[in-house]
Amino acid sequence: MKNNLSISNNVSMLIAVGLVLGFLYWASIIVIPIALSILLTFLLSPIVTWLQQHGVARVIAVVLAASLALSSIVGSIWGITSQIGSLLDTYPQYENNILSKLDQITKHDPDGLLDKVQVVTESITEKLTDKSVAEDILPIPSYKKEKIEAQPVRIVNEGPFQLSELWSVFGNMLEPIANTGLIIVLVCFMLLNREDLRDRVISLIGVDQLAHTTRAFEDAGERVSRYLLMQLLINVGYGLAVGVGLWLIGVPYAALWGFFGALLRYIPYLGPWLAAILPITLSLLISPDWSLAIMVLAMFCVLELITNMIIEPMLYGRGIGVSQAALLVCVAFWTWFWGPIGLVLASPLTVCIVVLGRYVPCLGFLDTLLGDRPTLSIGQRFYQRLLADDVDEASDLIEKELSNPDLELSQVYDSIAITALMQARIDLRLGKIDNEEQNELLENLAEVIKEQEEKIMFQEKKDPKQKERKLILAIPARDSTDELSVNMLCKSISPDDFDCHEINSGTLATELLASIEKLNASIVIIASVFPSNLAHTIYLIKRIHARFPKKIIIVGRFGTSDPEYIKNNTKKLEAVGANKVAYTLQQTLLELDNLSLIDFEELRRNDVKKASIERLSFTSDVAH
Repeated sequence: MKNNLSISNNVSMLIAVGLVLGFLYWASIIVIPIALSILLTFLLSPIVTWLQQHGVARVIAVVLAASLALSSIVGSIWGITSQIGSLLDTYPQYENNILSKLDQITKHDPDGLLDKVQVVTESITEKLTDKSVAEDILPIPSYKKEKIEAQPVRIVNEGPFQLSELWSVFGNMLEPIANTGLIIVLVCFMLLNREDLRDRVISLIGVDQLAHTTRAFEDAGERVSRYLLMQLLINVGYGLAVGVGLWLIGVPYAALWGFFGALLRYIPYLGPWLAAILPITLSLLISPDWSLAIMVLAMFCVLELITNMIIEPMLYGRGIGVSQAALLVCVAFWTWFWGPIGLVLASPLTVCIVVLGRYVPCLGFLDTLLGDRPTLSIGQRFYQRLLADDVDEASDLIEKELSNPDLELSQVYDSIAITALMQARIDLRLGKIDNEEQNELLENLAEVIKEQEEKIMFQEKKDPKQKERKLILAIPARDSTDELSVNMLCKSISPDDFDCHEINSGTLATELLASIEKLNASIVIIASVFPSNLAHTIYLIKRIHARFPKKIIIVGRFGTSDPEYIKNNTKKLEAVGANKVAYTLQQTLLELDNLSLIDFEELRRNDVKKASIERLSFTSDVAH
């Protein structure tokens, strides 16, 4: 039932997305001006706000900001149009340079790739030409003659000039003019009444969702406004640098290439190199050698390195919350969907879509697909890598966490390794993995711990002669999973204060008691990973407490954080003889630190005395 409901919801979502995209494509003549108006409103709002803060009335501030934007756009279009026209007029004079370069390539390698391609092309051309000549010689069938003889008929109206002809001449010009006028009016209206529009949208969404809507507006407004402003400044500066650099090098029409550099840089990663193709090609045309093209390529490389590694991190600060790979795909999609306008709108549209996915539950998949937040926790990634037998990447995750000076070894193990052990035990119970897969995971984890042993061990003991170390015996409650937790616990305990001994999971209870007596351990730690059964843990506590009532017994129940479970579990374990119950490795270490002030020597003497009395009593009973 749940699967059918999930499939139905997914189908409904796909239908809704298809309808929205169909509407955006069908109504693009209206949607594009509105989207551009919103984009310009985001760009000009900081300017209007700044002018108002300096005593300028809102109406005048809006007029000044809109006039500045309009004059900048019109001036750019006029300058670029004139540059393109001049370039097209002067193109024929550069053909000789291209022919000379082709001659250089041919003379340098007469039997090279170009010659081979030329021979193949000429051969194909000759065969096609011979085929066409043969078809001309062959007689034409009658049915083909009828098709060939059929001529199109065009009606020529020689009457007076009609209004439809006027529309055919000026119609294509009126559409961009009308769109420009609509955009100007909408931008001015949105800037003048932005608070009223915001309140109307909030009311439309619903007052019940006021908190979510407010956060979404603030998030989208901050991200879009800051990103667009910074991107505009960076791209304009990049375009100016390209133009000035090409002018100094000696490439004609440097302003034109600077404009294309600023425009194409809206395409992540690929844009700057697409912009570099045009001036590099021109440098090949105008220069008889290759030096000018090499200088242009070097200039673009230097500018791109400076922009990516210094300027962008310094100005962007907090990102827009969109994955770079997803942004590249969205740029390609919106450019295909809406053309050049889609290229400009791609970044803000993607940001708005991610914000919707972040605050609208049914659209959460959009944030997962397009957002830059990690979709898996560090523990989940570690567990997945262990399941995939990728020990190297699992080790890298441990090393990355250990490189953080604020994290202790026990915290890293709690957040990564213990989480993996707990998840493996849960998946085994649910049948998602089998025993063989669990054993492979445990082997991989043991290998990871072994590889990190030198890096996670404490550097050296301070001065073990100054004080006697307390002896700890760490016991796995049941199986190899618990045994790994014991291994991690002992590696986390400081050797300056404690001497930790491990027992393997196959040790019998009688052998365990004998080991405690032989080592004369002060503290016994029983480790168990959630959600294993507590029956065997309780059995071990009872046996140890009955034999050594003065021993400190600490139970580590690792992997759970449920307050209700912790409360009930603690009462149950303390009732059978556990002195302390800890639920993380770090908490276990804190309990050990608290116990370090106890006089363990007195406890040892009492335990030895009690053990001697028990042995004498046992011997006398046997003799009797």
